[in-house]
Amino acid sequence: MVEFDQYLGFLAFLTILTIGFWLMIFLIAFVVPYWLGGNLMEMWKEKREARKAELEE
Repeated sequence: MVEFDQYLGFLAFLTILTIGFWLMIFLIAFVVPYWLGGNLMEMWKEKREARKAELEE
């Protein structure tokens, strides 16, 4: 028979595992693409401004 503290430990393990799983899904689905997209936009702006400054000289 499973004792109550073992049951609570198992529930805590499942909770932590589930939170970690959904955190990884959130990071892969939203945070990483947002970060990469922002970096690409910033690089594009810097190149465009450098090209514009080069043409003005």
